Amino acid sequence: MEIAQCTDQWISEELVIEKYNKYKNMLFNIAYSYVGNKHDCEDILQEAFIKLCYHAPDFESEENEKRWIIRITINLCKNHLGKYWNRKKVPIEELDEVFYQENVRNVMSDIVRLPIKYKSCILLYYIAGYKVSEISDILHISKSAVKMRLKRGKELLKIEMED
Repeated sequence: MEIAQCTDQWISEELVIEKYNKYKNMLFNIAYSYVGNKHDCEDILQEAFIKLCYHAPDFESEENEKRWIIRITINLCKNHLGKYWNRKKVPIEELDEVFYQENVRNVMSDIVRLPIKYKSCILLYYIAGYKVSEISDILHISKSAVKMRLKRGKELLKIEMED
């Protein structure tokens, strides 16, 4: 049996730890908004970092690497949600453990309830700080679709927050 080894660029354990520390909070927030469960998020992040270590292409820049790991995380979340036992589950009772500030907790609980297509755009734009054109590239949709999803997502959030 052959032991899997990281690609040449990932030989250093310190480099893996550096990448983990760099992306973990952003990716956790993205994953949490999809799956709404701390434990599932941890599993998804583990899988995302394994893919980064073992299957990542050579990146032209750090921004390309960041976009790649975000895309991988979103895909893993969608795969997770598509599994039979997760389809209708949206547990948000753990928000107190993850988000300590009440206003952040309230906003995140509203974001978690949004449909996936709006949630993705809202998180990438407002939390990760991407521009519309960058979100378009990450999600493989048109810029006008991103703008419309941001608009409709904000409208839905406004309705949720007023209730």
